[in-house]
Amino acid sequence: MRRHEQGYGQTGMLVTLGVLVLIVVGVVWGWPRYRVYVQELRGKAALVEAESNRRIAVLEAEAARDAAVALAAAEIERAKGVAEANRIIGDSLKGNEGYLRYLYIDALKTTPNQTIYIPTEVGLPILEAQRKALPAQ
Repeated sequence: MRRHEQGYGQTGMLVTLGVLVLIVVGVVWGWPRYRVYVQELRGKAALVEAESNRRIAVLEAEAARDAAVALAAAEIERAKGVAEANRIIGDSLKGNEGYLRYLYIDALKTTPNQTIYIPTEVGLPILEAQRKALPAQ
């Protein structure tokens, strides 16, 4: 019986050694292929990420363009409104010298330290320099 048990011990060792050799051969053969596979997966992931980033950049550029177009349209509409308001004001003031003169005189009343020059027949203003130089009496 002992001999029989020794045969099983050697056979078990040979099987274990054979399995270890197969594992080593498998690792030596499979490791480079695994590394290539992993690099291929990383490359695909980088490509997908780059395509996604490109799509995002394109969408952001399109959104910026759309916003610029909308802002330009809004500015054009605002300018049209200002032009229309100026036209209305200008039309209402034509031939209305009395009202314009009243607005001018009214503005002079509310402006502090205002010097008024009055034109004479020759077109030269009367200067009030001496009046300011004299002390108040």
